[in-house]
Amino acid sequence: MINTIPLLFATFMAGIDAIVLGWLKEYSLGIISWKLLPVGMLIYALQPIVFLQSLKYETMTIMNILWDVISDVFVTCAGLFYFKEKISKIKQIGLALAFIAIILLSYDELYNTKYYDMK
Repeated sequence: MINTIPLLFATFMAGIDAIVLGWLKEYSLGIISWKLLPVGMLIYALQPIVFLQSLKYETMTIMNILWDVISDVFVTCAGLFYFKEKISKIKQIGLALAFIAIILLSYDELYNTKYYDMK
């Protein structure tokens, strides 16, 4: 069964990444003013607090990987759909593998154990 709580934490942190990195891209293109950048920094400052709370439900290793992979997917989707960036076929395959990684990393029953059983 998929352990949804760590997945929700990782998705929230990845959403922060996608939003703030999107603002940085817009700033680099001259779309937004530099005045929004401090707001992005303040939002980024929340991530360690969220990450700390997530450690009650999953190991640091898995949480970090989940956050990284989901963030990669979100930021890539923002680049592709919002900024109209292009990626090669091999990178599209990598993105598909990232989706598979998210599912595998969220799956508790593969090893028939839960994080709280390992403590």
